[in-house]
Amino acid sequence: MKKFVITLLVAVMAIPMLGATSARASAPAGCPAGLWTMMNKELTAACKGDLNGKTVTMSGPFTQDDEVKFNASIKDFQAWTGITIKYSGSKEFEASIRVAVDGGSAPDIADFPQPGGLKDFAKQGKVIDVNTVLDPAWLKQNYSQAWLDLSQMSGKDGKAITGGIWARYSGKSLIWYPKKAWDAAGYKVPATWDEMIALSRQIIKDGASPWCIGIESGAATGWAATDWIEEIILRTTPVDNYNNVFAPADPAKRTKFNDPVVKAAAEKMAEIWFTDGFVNGGRKAIAGTYFGDAPKPMFDNPPKCYMHHQGNFITSFFPKEAQAGVDYDFFYMPPIDPKVKSFLIAGDIYAMFNDRPEVRAVMDFFTRGESLKAWLATGGALSPHNDTRLEWYGSKVEAKIAGLASQANAIGFDGSDQMPGAVNAAFWKGMTDWISGTVNLDTALSEIDAAWATK
Repeated sequence: MKKFVITLLVAVMAIPMLGATSARASAPAGCPAGLWTMMNKELTAACKGDLNGKTVTMSGPFTQDDEVKFNASIKDFQAWTGITIKYSGSKEFEASIRVAVDGGSAPDIADFPQPGGLKDFAKQGKVIDVNTVLDPAWLKQNYSQAWLDLSQMSGKDGKAITGGIWARYSGKSLIWYPKKAWDAAGYKVPATWDEMIALSRQIIKDGASPWCIGIESGAATGWAATDWIEEIILRTTPVDNYNNVFAPADPAKRTKFNDPVVKAAAEKMAEIWFTDGFVNGGRKAIAGTYFGDAPKPMFDNPPKCYMHHQGNFITSFFPKEAQAGVDYDFFYMPPIDPKVKSFLIAGDIYAMFNDRPEVRAVMDFFTRGESLKAWLATGGALSPHNDTRLEWYGSKVEAKIAGLASQANAIGFDGSDQMPGAVNAAFWKGMTDWISGTVNLDTALSEIDAAWATK
């Protein structure tokens, strides 16, 4: 896989809007005139009401608040077109999608939070090359080249296909904290890793745990730990080396997991995760704490913990009454090597398994910022679409995150998400086993390398 160094900004460029096909007088309502440009013929037909009554099935990892926000983001489209998008979310998505595809009952569309898992299905010839059903010129207009490159993967014949379209992204190099209690305690945002460790020790002296950490996520338990490994590697070595660990251009020359750069990153993480008093509940609680519940003790009075590393989507799990900039805030995860200021991102890619006119129409809709408009208003997502308007964001948090990303020396795409599905799963499991104390670090890293050897 080619190297990705992404300069990422929230796109605010103005794109000329051409008139959409006029709405019919009868139900459904029809898409508002002038809303979109360069629609494929299926989306045009949908906006005219020609696909009224059709159903498109979709599955993915969105549950709880994320599922509510996703459904809100498609509500208008369903009213405009009469197409029903029947979404099924599961914490066990990574396992359930394999069962569904292998059993011949794949959904029409699936949301992959790990493109590495999608690559397995692309190699099997199970997914549709979206360049054959969507206008490549439109995709090039509405996505940066970096996102288009990330959607390229090998098809069944070994030739490159566009395996899906990017729907949303999140910035990961963020440390969240309870602003009111933080300010009241006189804590300052650390500018370096060493300052962050010193602050952690001060919080312990003040009678609380500095860190809120949890990695339980059903079949995907452990992914939150892999983010920490990736963050630290990005802060201790050039992004070229980072990419060679997770997405090597030449697999034969891959940097192995038992390499000193990876092991050192894990040991750096352990200085926080395994040190007495650093984590709310201690090391023993990490693997059993649901990642969405982990930050909640920050909002206790007084807080049981003060810092939580996670992507911007985590705000969906904060108390509904909590206000950004008032009850909570965030800072950039500090650099370890002062010369290395990198930023980690992740994203959701939607793949198409069944080809029907209504499925093509929905996929075209998802290539547009409008498909995220309602979600952006409530927070928890960033848009990769060039036609997204800055005023759609409901808070200043997302703009601040994009600004942090733009200031980075380099940006790395989530490493584990780029790995083959089986290797990613081994990464999750290896980190979980090590954190739980069932294996030592050397064994965990060797088991991940063993999974690579089968690919």
